[in-house]
Amino acid sequence: MPHPDLYLGLISGTSADGIDAALVRFSDGASEPQLQLVHGRTYAWDAALRARLIELGQGGDAASLDELGELDVQVARSFADAALRLVGEAGIEAAGVRAIGSHGQTIRHRPEARFPFTWQIGDGNVIAERSGIDTVADFRRRDVAAGGHGAPLMPAFHAAMLHSPGEDRAVLNLGGIGNLTLLPCAGDVRGFDTGPANALLDAWCERHTGRAFDAGGAFAASGKVDEQLLARLLDEPWFALPPPKSTGREQFHLRWLESRLQGNLAPVDVQATLLELSAATVADALRATQPETKRVMVCGGGVHNRALMSRLAAWLPGVVVESTAAHGLDPDYVEAMGFAWLARETLAGRPGNLPSVSGAKGLRVLGAVYPAAAGATIS
Repeated sequence: MPHPDLYLGLISGTSADGIDAALVRFSDGASEPQLQLVHGRTYAWDAALRARLIELGQGGDAASLDELGELDVQVARSFADAALRLVGEAGIEAAGVRAIGSHGQTIRHRPEARFPFTWQIGDGNVIAERSGIDTVADFRRRDVAAGGHGAPLMPAFHAAMLHSPGEDRAVLNLGGIGNLTLLPCAGDVRGFDTGPANALLDAWCERHTGRAFDAGGAFAASGKVDEQLLARLLDEPWFALPPPKSTGREQFHLRWLESRLQGNLAPVDVQATLLELSAATVADALRATQPETKRVMVCGGGVHNRALMSRLAAWLPGVVVESTAAHGLDPDYVEAMGFAWLARETLAGRPGNLPSVSGAKGLRVLGAVYPAAAGATIS
């Protein structure tokens, strides 16, 4: 029988730089559930599959409906295989995991279209069949159906784990796109995307150095910010929109950047300017929405970019900028742990969204449940 307190979260974010998998044990605390990261790993995508997902995610069109159907299954198989590898490495039987919470891979996010939608592929049916574990997936679309953005989804989890009655806090996820969760000591939790974080940095770095990302921010740190380019980037109307708001690679991609380049800037200076853009847009958003913030807790891949963390601290004088590790949450697996938490909420019949974050008409139980077949053989 599955262990009631073991859940597994899976996510591949905007950067599609790997499948983050987290095995989590929950226990009920005095007021909020406590959790322990049992095991966390990031598993690489097949290179050709990743390249296609990135192309689709930044606005490319699928060749056919057949291709979309096959990609849906390919992504699901990759997610299921990551789950099975994780439980194997942890020395736990798959049958002992209560449920998987799977985010899937976003290929399009259009919450403000004429017919609003968000689309994450990775069929939960396939994950449940292949893993032999009950699976909860498709978390975002119910919130969009209720008039929300379907993103960000982590603020409810952040609030459960990192809220403090003694100070105004914020959680900053530096994935492909940056997003903030505002945790005031009193009042509504809010959250929204801030703009590009790693997506543009990684893409530009890979184009000009051949490396998938700028380790430690060394490439950016060796260049100089071009103030005129920064001003043109900041002139993007999306940055001035009030929350709730969300975005993705389909908006902030290399073609967007290239349309704003002028002259013959050195690639290293463009990289430095992109890093400054990430820091500046976070700081601007925080000052505009929660100016009394005392502490920013950072997670996601950008926490390892020393240059970016340094610029964030410079843009936010008087604010403590630190990793979520200081509060017991591994910054590399916060989102994966969050989807394990969301699966737990769904199975308990509890809502996983926050209307104050997404703009939805009300609280909603998120996700669709795909039960594993009784006596299924894991393949």
